[in-house]
Amino acid sequence: IAHMQNCIGQYGKIIFDGKPFDAINDAVKIGYMPEERGLYKKMKIGEHLIYLARLKGLNKSEAIAKVEKWFKHFDIESWKNKKIEDLSKGMQQKVQFIATILHDPELLILDEPFSGLDPINANLIKDEMIALKNNGTSIIFSTHRMESIEEMCEDIALINNGEIILQGNIKEVRREYKKNLFQVTLADGVLWPSILDTKYSAKAIDEHNYQIYLQQHTPNEFLSEILSTATAIVGFQEILPTVNDI
Repeated sequence: IAHMQNCIGQYGKIIFDGKPFDAINDAVKIGYMPEERGLYKKMKIGEHLIYLARLKGLNKSEAIAKVEKWFKHFDIESWKNKKIEDLSKGMQQKVQFIATILHDPELLILDEPFSGLDPINANLIKDEMIALKNNGTSIIFSTHRMESIEEMCEDIALINNGEIILQGNIKEVRREYKKNLFQVTLADGVLWPSILDTKYSAKAIDEHNYQIYLQQHTPNEFLSEILSTATAIVGFQEILPTVNDI
């Protein structure tokens, strides 16, 4: 804690919940899960989680109750007396996630939370993160998995060499980088009307879908013209760039 206070004073300041960060009283309101697992390999899982919960301010009975609750929730009650070293990396990640949220933190900081997890357990952790967010927990997580960012995040900060080079609401960022591309979906058996080729260059995505670039025309103008050719359309949407594209 003293080191944390010194770092804050040396490098800048932290505002937590609208007030200067208090390393003693505010630290217990934070849950942090590093990418590299910080678990004691020789300890039994149940004892280890109770120990970590008590470090975060829970008394013994509270810690036991919380551990029992999460063991039951994740259907891992049989793990209680196993040692950390006996678990796979993915299972250790699950235990570390439980340790991070046992004390009901107001802020979660997660570094690559899906590292080492198979798809089933990755979805399990993802669902828990979304549930925590919906219950009022603020979550900051670092990841290189762009699909996770698009699926889960409201805001993004892209960092390169220690500098933020892109920041903002993820929907607004994607719209900022849009290129006026649209996808048109035609009904079964309907062909693209060649009469529009002189005005709109269409690129076939598959037998039903076409990509068009609207530079000088509005979407309404295009729809009006294609409908005037009696072409049956079943879908029309703007193609926004993915975070990976950006």
